[in-house]
Amino acid sequence: MSTVTAKTGHPSALAEFWYYFSRNKGAVLGLAVFLLVLFVAVFAPIVAPHSPSEQLRDRLLAPPAWMTNGSWSYVLGTDAVGRDILSRLIYGARFSLFIGLVVVTLSVLSGVLIGMVAGYFRGRIDIVIMRVMDIILAFPSLLLALVLVAVLGPGLVNAMIAISIVNQPHFVRLARASVMTEREKEYVIASRVAGAGTIRLMFLTILPNCLGPLIVQATLAFSAAILDAAALGFLGVGAQPPTPEWGTMLAEAREFIQRAWWVVTFPGLAILITVLAINLMGDGLRDALDPKLKRS
Repeated sequence: MSTVTAKTGHPSALAEFWYYFSRNKGAVLGLAVFLLVLFVAVFAPIVAPHSPSEQLRDRLLAPPAWMTNGSWSYVLGTDAVGRDILSRLIYGARFSLFIGLVVVTLSVLSGVLIGMVAGYFRGRIDIVIMRVMDIILAFPSLLLALVLVAVLGPGLVNAMIAISIVNQPHFVRLARASVMTEREKEYVIASRVAGAGTIRLMFLTILPNCLGPLIVQATLAFSAAILDAAALGFLGVGAQPPTPEWGTMLAEAREFIQRAWWVVTFPGLAILITVLAINLMGDGLRDALDPKLKRS
């Protein structure tokens, strides 16, 4: 690849992608923050100063280190049962990123498959699939997720399943629109004339040319999944205590907002910063993958 690039003088695909991505300074900042969160999540047992479940009865609602009676052993203070907030935030990053990864994987796999079937075969199949997706989209996403979790039962696994179902229609509609645009182009017709079967046409010929918008949507769905999981945890139907999940931490800290502001502020900031960083990355991916934006 590098030899071909040097001979032709054209930049490689990776170099071109990074050129357009790096022009968006917010996207680069978002990538840096996301990589930091990812590093902290992967190496949580090494980075975290304490166990997330360790309770110190003599340090209940201890303030952050820079406040009066604070200790540098507990930089961000402790919660109502004496657990180190910083350690719980670090371990909470694991749950948030895991939730985002599982939800996006389920949504992308099922949504792209259904959308490609609808867009390629059209007819009654397309009508039935899209009407079902329209029904799902007619409900507010969080309300529908709450209903699904109420049916399935509270818990982290069921919350992830519910959020993936709520996010699925976006991928179905995007994949369907992309397939409908590509299926009548000359390269697809040429492959069909050459004897390519339906499966080959759908997944090897058409799908690679639809990946750009799907990747951007997956990035945005990742941040939405983290936010929805935190909301379900806050409402008590997502991850259950004593799991160090950011939304659950907020729910446990509600009654101490006036007495100990830090037990609410830091989990909220963790959600805000992580979701904002991923959204900024999504903007950069859109800039780098959208041909129209490149030409402009």
